Amino acid sequence: MQVKRYQLKIGGKSVDPASGDWFQTQNPFTGEAWAEIPRGTSADVDIAVNAAHDAFISGPWHEMTASQRGLLLHRLGDLIARDARKLAETEVRDNGKLIAEMQGQLNYLPQWFYYYGGLADKIHGATLPLDKKGYFCFTRHEPLGVVAAITPWNSPLMLLGWKVAPALAAGCTVVIKPSEFTSASTLELADLFDEAGFPPGVFNVVTGYGKDVGPALVEHPLVQKITFTGSDQTGRVINEQAARHLKHSSLELGGKSPNIVFESADLEQAVFGAISGIFAATGQTCIAGSRLLLQDSIYDEFVEKLLALAATARMGDPMDPDTQVGPVTTPPQYQKVLQYIDIAKQEGARLLLGGKPADRPECGSGGWFVEPTIFGDVDNSMRIAQEEVFGPVLSIIRFKDEADAVQIANDVRFGLAAAVWTSDMAQALRMTEKLRAGTVWVNTYRAVSFMAPFGGYKDSGLGRENGMDAIKEFLQTKSVWLNSGAVSGNPFVMR
Repeated sequence: MQVKRYQLKIGGKSVDPASGDWFQTQNPFTGEAWAEIPRGTSADVDIAVNAAHDAFISGPWHEMTASQRGLLLHRLGDLIARDARKLAETEVRDNGKLIAEMQGQLNYLPQWFYYYGGLADKIHGATLPLDKKGYFCFTRHEPLGVVAAITPWNSPLMLLGWKVAPALAAGCTVVIKPSEFTSASTLELADLFDEAGFPPGVFNVVTGYGKDVGPALVEHPLVQKITFTGSDQTGRVINEQAARHLKHSSLELGGKSPNIVFESADLEQAVFGAISGIFAATGQTCIAGSRLLLQDSIYDEFVEKLLALAATARMGDPMDPDTQVGPVTTPPQYQKVLQYIDIAKQEGARLLLGGKPADRPECGSGGWFVEPTIFGDVDNSMRIAQEEVFGPVLSIIRFKDEADAVQIANDVRFGLAAAVWTSDMAQALRMTEKLRAGTVWVNTYRAVSFMAPFGGYKDSGLGRENGMDAIKEFLQTKSVWLNSGAVSGNPFVMR
């Protein structure tokens, strides 16, 4: 197989890394290298940030009206729609997620650029009714400046869109650092920015290993804002680095989301929701419903139905539209998932399904597959219930009543998402109030929209993405005072 070599995207140009080094990225289905990614360093970061800063303070982007910026975002959305299939296939080749899922994401991604393109010229301040006579005062909302965006390997372009679309709509410029495991689709997307007509330096991509690029990007004096999606451990480090330099930051971190099923629920739909919540993306999503909370009265019946459906999961080539569970994206993550399975067994969780590497013929011989795994009778204090596995591993926990469900659901340091399955709408509303999570679904799971704010409570992060809330993350407010000519007096006294 021919190995494709990519270049960095800096200042509107495709350039080789300053190091002169590349590294290989592997196909999780075959384990084979299929592309070479530039190994960026702090030298590349400095060039990219300066290009972004120059674009922000002078030149075409600086002079554009908000409506003109919005039009460019809309054009970009059209180009992504045109190339959605190509981009989706690149992502499947790079991260091993299902073509059905990645195609759906790429088909939907243009909506972020349409939405924020339309929102770009709706950013406005206000006139203020002051308590002082002789003045006119108003506010302006202005872009922060250069934004460093750091994206994960599980949904590279979708999560890039969540960050970049509102940042550009606000008038910022961006330097993006994708995961070293899944950089190819971001580099291909960069070409569409050029085709759409974005001025040089507005969108820059520096690829490479976290230790080589991350700190240099976060700590660069010209970067004003960091937006990151990834593990809570890395998020803490980034937040500490940003805080030392008084930089703005927004962090979308891990989750250990409860998927709660009450006895009044439609059990067939809830079983589908439980499967979708944990296995549809091979568990490699921050909102994975990795803790399934079942009311005592339905526990045995529900588990029987769940196991019957989970056992039918079709594994194999993620490019095959009929595949339902694909490989784990990276070798380190593959080993981590298997380690957590061993930990669960040692802690006394009851293995009901899977619990081992997949050796099915359809999985091939070189990929990183783990059988869909279900543990029953899990105690919420076990590590398998408290720590993010990020793989196809489900923990089932019993609860007695509503109060017990709330206590168990909230007894974890994360708070990204939660779901409730019930036919009692009063109960549903009570639960949405009591659950400590940034998103709560009722009788559904994994629904997201460019219009709905997304983010976490507790250790699941800071700030919000999507919706009108997201654009505020890239703006700062300025107060403007005008003296009408009627104000005078002692210059040494505050007026």
